[in-house]
Amino acid sequence: MRNNSFALKAVNITKKFPETIANEGINFFLEKGEIHALLGENGAGKTTFMNILYGIYMPTEGEIYINNKKVDIKSPLDAINLGIGMIHQHFMLVDSLTVLENVILGLKNQGFVVDKKKIEKRLKEISELYALDVSPDAKIWQLSVGEQQKVEIIKVLFRGADILILDEPTAVLRPQETEPLFDILRKMKNDGKSIIFITHKLDEVMAVADKISVLRKGKLIETVDKSQTTKESLAEMMVGRAVLFDFYKKDKHNKENLLEIHNVSVDSESGIRVVDNVTLNVKKGEILGIAGISGNGQQELVQAVVGFRKVKNGKVVFDGLDITNKSVRFITQKGINYIPADRVGMGLAPNLSCVDNAIMRNYYKKKMSSNFILNYKKAVEYTIKIVDMFNVAVADIFKPIKLLSGGNMQKLLFARELLENPKLLIASYPTRGLDLISTEFVRKQMLKVRDEDMSVILISEDLDEILSISDRIAVMHRGSIVGVVDAKNVDKNTIGLMMGGDRLKDE
Repeated sequence: MRNNSFALKAVNITKKFPETIANEGINFFLEKGEIHALLGENGAGKTTFMNILYGIYMPTEGEIYINNKKVDIKSPLDAINLGIGMIHQHFMLVDSLTVLENVILGLKNQGFVVDKKKIEKRLKEISELYALDVSPDAKIWQLSVGEQQKVEIIKVLFRGADILILDEPTAVLRPQETEPLFDILRKMKNDGKSIIFITHKLDEVMAVADKISVLRKGKLIETVDKSQTTKESLAEMMVGRAVLFDFYKKDKHNKENLLEIHNVSVDSESGIRVVDNVTLNVKKGEILGIAGISGNGQQELVQAVVGFRKVKNGKVVFDGLDITNKSVRFITQKGINYIPADRVGMGLAPNLSCVDNAIMRNYYKKKMSSNFILNYKKAVEYTIKIVDMFNVAVADIFKPIKLLSGGNMQKLLFARELLENPKLLIASYPTRGLDLISTEFVRKQMLKVRDEDMSVILISEDLDEILSISDRIAVMHRGSIVGVVDAKNVDKNTIGLMMGGDRLKDE
């Protein structure tokens, strides 16, 4: 190994908490001018380890070296002064301030009078060097998520970072924003920056990383060169067994429609037409994937189906019954359950307990209540059933659900909707925030209920997911359906072009 090329070395890093060992004996080496992916399941210890490197936690044992010099990183300020910058999954920006104000916020060397022209000049240099085109005068709330991430990158570069830590940087990005981010990272690498890229997405690792270190249960399993490994091998390192990427689907030839959407139009809250004259059907016992870039009407369409939005024109027929503009309770009782994209804002009540959230769909039904009195013992038993069946990591089911990780909240939400055994399950981004094993489990569950003749509408921007488990795929662009294709007879490139507005030739 080329010791003199290491930007950072972490030797025998161990972090003990009162009830657990989060990191145990980790040896990690980051070379100058390298993108090093840190890969692992949720709970593998990735974020704890990065928080140690950034000074948020102090290690119980171990040593850290920057440019071969031993250092003590006792706070994020120490890390910044040593040239380490961290970009968190949830951005550390003040919405009401401008880009420039966020960049200099907290810096002591700015003095009482801010030299705005000098700062703007430096921001422009950084922006032009790495194609981070964001106006210094723009307010954060005016920016897209992708633009906000660029501000976070500008912020750490402005503060002189040579080592950048990115924690799940694509978790909040749309698919079309991911590759530009990778281009930025590659340019930084070529300029000698060293980058730690935390993720559990194997395709991204194979696309951008030079080296890959895999953590499992707090321990470093192995560090490999990307050129000497495969996605399948990395997955096995992550979870300790082979993981399915290709799913077997039984051939089904159901022709009977369960859901029929006839010339439906839906408006946004501000009166703008977001779904325009859509006609679509879902057959009994099929998975219909709906693909499209975020914001092209997918969410509004399914929200109109389940009663959260008004249908302005057209008709929705479910199992032979006109359910157009019926109440959410009415539509649910007829057999449609919905996993919304916004799990916290719409799917769950964050301040209520896991028990309260688990029974939200059935608290009033006979199996859970008698004479309008909730049987709390049954509610607890039902919650434990969900936790056990779907491997929801929760320390106390009586504590607010907001204390769970995003992935575990998602699993409880998915389980709650699925176990009601609806005729149609509408799932918006059901694997968002889930690690590899949980994603595999959820996809298997959707295929299982499909084989039992439940119908599923799957909304996802993950084209691998859409293609692997859907029977048919409908693609939306600007509120319209540009085509419906058989998943067996289409490839990712064709779907991608359709997401951009290309219609099928025979349409």
